[in-house]
Amino acid sequence: MLEIKNLRVSVLDIDDSEILKGIDLTVKTGEVHAIMGPNGSGKSTLANVLMGRTEYVITEGDILYDGESIIDLLPEKRAHLGMFLAFQYPAEIPGVRPWQFLKAALDAKADSRGEEKMSIRDFSKLFDEKVEAVGINPQLVKRSLNEGFSGGEKKRNEMLQLEVLQPELAILDETDSGLDVDALRIVAHGVNSMRSPERSFIIVTHYQRLLNYIKPDVVHILVEGKIVKTGGPELALDVEKDGYKQYTSVGASA
Repeated sequence: MLEIKNLRVSVLDIDDSEILKGIDLTVKTGEVHAIMGPNGSGKSTLANVLMGRTEYVITEGDILYDGESIIDLLPEKRAHLGMFLAFQYPAEIPGVRPWQFLKAALDAKADSRGEEKMSIRDFSKLFDEKVEAVGINPQLVKRSLNEGFSGGEKKRNEMLQLEVLQPELAILDETDSGLDVDALRIVAHGVNSMRSPERSFIIVTHYQRLLNYIKPDVVHILVEGKIVKTGGPELALDVEKDGYKQYTSVGASA
């Protein structure tokens, strides 16, 4: 599904700003990969580059989705292909309600694929079903998107987006950030309920705690812009026990 080849990334228009320093990574259809690492290691940069954020520049390498390069595609084109990014800090969008936002997103996806758009009646039924499924307060979705939402409510809203849009590849950028245990379980339930042989996940996180609820197939340790170790779920437990010091240049030289 996703293949990253020798990916090197810098910040646009800033010299000596290389953040990713040769990333190689393959995510097969149906797999769940966790990317862990300390602050400043490049985890969120990788997530944003995969979705085409324009403030970064790829200086070397390639990103293949279903065998085709996507590095020249705009974020909306990647979304139309079936990619989805859950943000660490979801933005508030005044004047746009979740219903409107998701209907427009589904319509755009249908247009791009030459498919028939879902009727307002059918979409409203789907929307109400998913609101109930993810446990969002129905009063909240009457507000503008994320406006006045707590951190946990914003994460629930992203689970709503996942449920409605049904992407083939979902990238969750530190979606556990700032969540209490109850909200963490909601996010984990949303991901686990959507796991299937046709859908893949990349979960970016600092901590092992989310992985207590979502068991990944593969865990990668990203440090100083490089994947320094790859393993199974037990690798996350090792990090929880011993931290990242063993993988950093400072720790290695100590």
